[in-house]
Amino acid sequence: MKSKIFVVVAGNIGSGKSSLTKLLAKQYNWEAFYESVDDNPYLSDFYGDMSRWSFNLQVYFLSKRFRDHKNIVEGEKSVIQDRSIYEDAEIFAKNLNNIGKMDDRDYHNYVKLYKVMMEYLKPPDLLIYLEARIETLLKQIAKRGRDYERSIPPEYLKQLEGLYKDWIKNYKLGSLLVIPSDEVNFVHEKGDFNRVLMLIQAKLMDIGWNG
Repeated sequence: MKSKIFVVVAGNIGSGKSSLTKLLAKQYNWEAFYESVDDNPYLSDFYGDMSRWSFNLQVYFLSKRFRDHKNIVEGEKSVIQDRSIYEDAEIFAKNLNNIGKMDDRDYHNYVKLYKVMMEYLKPPDLLIYLEARIETLLKQIAKRGRDYERSIPPEYLKQLEGLYKDWIKNYKLGSLLVIPSDEVNFVHEKGDFNRVLMLIQAKLMDIGWNG
């Protein structure tokens, strides 16, 4: 039985990752690691000019996520993390290269750095993927009202969605739970949150966490 567990919540922009991370951290008394958003020095510039700031932003995220991941693995507490280091490389950086917002030279340099980092990281015990339609993502993004996110086009979210589907289909690093978040309101509906908890609890039991 595991006395310590490492859980990651993954998903597209606006899928509810931070909300679920917060709820599960409280439910299980886990330490929460959140994505660097409000204190990110590149994010607003990136959405204003993706081509200019894509490499800077992705290296910042990669560095921050590597440091967090390393601290999580080496620490003694059970942890839940909002977005994984894998998404930075497998989804966001790849998409920026695909759509011509990060040139090949920068992207290949980034991937080499990512692969070196992967040699030192133990994967999470459980990855929870929140799957949501583009319409749901846009509603959630509008609701939280971040100025720099208002310029995100639906096409960009659709491109990310395609890469997420491929990544999840081939995910083999550990246990995986896919939650269709269009169908549940785990933030405001207690019954929905309890249904999500039942799914998560079953996965935790499968991987031997004793709570």
